[in-house]
Amino acid sequence: MKVLLKNIAIIAAGQGAPQGDENYCDNGVPFVKAGNLAELVEGKPITEIQKVSGEVAKKYRLRLYKKGSVLFAKSGMSCLKGYIYVLPQDAYVVSHLACVIPNQDMSEYLKYYFEYNRPNKLIKDEAYPSISLTDIGELKIDIKTQGERENIVRNLACIAYLIELQKKQLQMFDILIKSRFIEMFGDPVSNPFKWDKVPLSELADIKIGPFGSLLHKDDYIENGHPLVNPSHIKDGKIVTDNKLTISDEKFGEMAAYHLKIGDVVMGRRGEMGRCAVVNEDGLLCGTGSLLIRSKGEVTADYIQKIISFPSFKKIIENIAVGQTMPNLNVPLVSNFKIIKPPIGVQHKYYSFVHQVEKLKSEEQKRLEQTQTLFDSLMQKYFG
Repeated sequence: MKVLLKNIAIIAAGQGAPQGDENYCDNGVPFVKAGNLAELVEGKPITEIQKVSGEVAKKYRLRLYKKGSVLFAKSGMSCLKGYIYVLPQDAYVVSHLACVIPNQDMSEYLKYYFEYNRPNKLIKDEAYPSISLTDIGELKIDIKTQGERENIVRNLACIAYLIELQKKQLQMFDILIKSRFIEMFGDPVSNPFKWDKVPLSELADIKIGPFGSLLHKDDYIENGHPLVNPSHIKDGKIVTDNKLTISDEKFGEMAAYHLKIGDVVMGRRGEMGRCAVVNEDGLLCGTGSLLIRSKGEVTADYIQKIISFPSFKKIIENIAVGQTMPNLNVPLVSNFKIIKPPIGVQHKYYSFVHQVEKLKSEEQKRLEQTQTLFDSLMQKYFG
């Protein structure tokens, strides 16, 4: 049976947050702000966010929202994200958040409903994103019977739990590879195995990205060949922006700066040690980046791991030039002292990595199958 959401739940907005650190304390009731949603959805305990005392709550006339209230952002850029969170305990809530308080025990059912039918679909103007409480109330929900709802929640929760376990398994594979690297090569700065150290220029060719005069604003198009600037290197991976790209013609003119599969691209500004291995063709080294191409004695992966190693990053920070922002150049990077272990040790490490990557690939396939099952059930229940 489909009913209007406003007929089965109270729909309200949170309230203004008290201003000033003095209004928050360690022992009180949590105050959920829009900025907390992402971390709460990802598993941060609500007990670790800011709290307010009963005295402050009384002073600001804060309303206490019940355990089981379903929260999501209703205004500001946060509502574009579509995070859905169910309060695990009573809490105060900021005015940027909408609170759906069901009059029956169906909080988890509504959470899954909103995860499939994202409230941000109700946004009318993405430049000034907001969701009307009236529009939320007019949503039609198939509430089914209590037994059906419990069965749906149970099925989805079990599969969601399995997905989280599989994601953690993939993370453990990455941790295993990192641990093996340290075990076999040691800290690249203290060099406990006393490997030879050589300048990076002996192991790789190094080139700075194009000068700004070679690229102008009118050269940028959407969905062309992506540039890789420091901002596009995140957690050792390249994350391109399809709005910062160039045409085939312009890409052809800049052949000297093409990134090839197996290159390392490194940011030369801002955060030091930020680098990634190139895994796809058609990318261009950006103005703020450096291209590092192995000569074959070590792999691109090895170079990336050394440069991004915490102790090595500190060395880079100390030698970087630039008064307001750290800045690297080719001579500085060429003189990076890199440990050069025997080729047999390298082969042994990458043989281990290959085996772990095979297991990781199999687990990734299982995760994709589980996610497909979850998505198909969501479609069946809420589509």
